[in-house]
Amino acid sequence: MQLNLNKPICFFDLETTGINISKDRVVEISILKVHPDGKEETYTKRVNPTIPIPPEVTLVHGISDDDVADAPTFKDIAKDVHNMIKDSDLGGFNSNRFD
Repeated sequence: MQLNLNKPICFFDLETTGINISKDRVVEISILKVHPDGKEETYTKRVNPTIPIPPEVTLVHGISDDDVADAPTFKDIAKDVHNMIKDSDLGGFNSNRFD
């Protein structure tokens, strides 16, 4: 696919502790950044949500409390995420509902 970009676009996907945007938290973030010249960058990081991941949610995305026990919190990676997406357009799967 040929994209006609004036600035980078970042496609992102989140895995979370649930679907309630006011109480649930990120457990994994993935970003694909495509630059106008076609260069691509990726960023994927597991995140410790600091709250338990319900077993029924682990069945959906496969990420358990043990998988993120030693992972950084979102606060720890927020600057890296910001640096990756700043000055970019955003696109995401299901991003109008949760992501």
